[in-house]
Amino acid sequence: MRYLKNIDPEIYVAIKNEIKRQDETLELIASENFASLAVLEAQGSVLTNKYAEGYPRARWYGGCVNVDEAERLAIERAKKLFGAEHVNVQAHSGTQANMAVYFAALKFGDKVLALDLACGGHLTHGHPHNFSGMFYNVITYGVDKKTETLDYARILELAKKHKPKMILAGASAYPRKIDFKEFRKICDKVGAYLLVDMAHIAGLVAAGVHPTPVPYAEFVTSTTHKTLRGPRGGFVICKKEFAKKIDAHIFPGIQGGPLMHVIAAKAVAFKEAMSPKFRTYQRQVVKNARALARALAKEGFRIVSGATDTHLILVDLTEKGVTGRDASDILEEVNITVNKNLIPFDKKSASTTSGIRLGTAALTTRKMKEYQMRQIASFVTAAIEGSDNPEKLKEIKEEVLSLTRRFRLYPELIKEK
Repeated sequence: MRYLKNIDPEIYVAIKNEIKRQDETLELIASENFASLAVLEAQGSVLTNKYAEGYPRARWYGGCVNVDEAERLAIERAKKLFGAEHVNVQAHSGTQANMAVYFAALKFGDKVLALDLACGGHLTHGHPHNFSGMFYNVITYGVDKKTETLDYARILELAKKHKPKMILAGASAYPRKIDFKEFRKICDKVGAYLLVDMAHIAGLVAAGVHPTPVPYAEFVTSTTHKTLRGPRGGFVICKKEFAKKIDAHIFPGIQGGPLMHVIAAKAVAFKEAMSPKFRTYQRQVVKNARALARALAKEGFRIVSGATDTHLILVDLTEKGVTGRDASDILEEVNITVNKNLIPFDKKSASTTSGIRLGTAALTTRKMKEYQMRQIASFVTAAIEGSDNPEKLKEIKEEVLSLTRRFRLYPELIKEK
């Protein structure tokens, strides 16, 4: 980064410090991961200079021959990876991917049945301050109080009662497998579209570790980061009959010029996801999540729903006498990052929460395995239980740093003194 260092040393320092922070931190935020150097190179390329409003071979600007090829590759790779009839790779984020589907499938005020945010749903699944809650009549379904898993019979009851135009499956904090075939049956019984937001599990789906929603849903949306390990961005999969509507509602509906450097990086990520190495990686992600969940349970933490089938774990801290917000702050002191999270039927507010959400995708990218998950569970326990002891926290941080030094992140970017 010699040019950046000369032109803007302050931003240079911020980036160098972030490389150091990521390298020295155990990243347990379930929505985060580390893109490959190939993805970073594509995203940091001269393609950022090019305006390309429209679609390949149908642009509003000249000079698009090379970015057309990048977008074509991204589309074709995504179609092959997920067995899709049509893919739009221009969405800037998962939120905009969801917005395009809402606009293409619904009219303002239409009913949508979606997972309650407190039970694992996302802001775009009906939060009152999000466009989804502002523009549409969102009715929510939850999880069973005893099992803390989806109750498909109850979802069917709600669907029959409210007759939604669209049912949304998918979550940002639900650790178990989702039965997309069952959702399809429910939709067919009430004449609803099925939208699946697979942002969190897209990498697992691509590797065959989680059932795919693509054959069952009219629309599937996702991000390209998280488990897919690409750049920050989104994409939409749909049946051919909705292709023109989706494309029109991305551009010119809700976006102008696509981010061609990001689309090129998406193409790289899709190619990486086709490899046997990626499938092995995703299997290890799930193994690590299960190992971490078991280890935390042995340390006295209650695991929501009792286990995990994915990369994600939801931990109830009630019995430890600490809030999610405080646990997040404590763990950051010892270089472990997590996020506070509501648990089903939480009695605390969304700003405080009774739980934390953990994920193993980023740790697995660093080639950590089950043994390290057990170590990390002990770090988490010791930090939370010894939070009032500064010397203890200092010791735990040193142990964390010792572990991160054995599993370096981007060693090519880090120069030892």
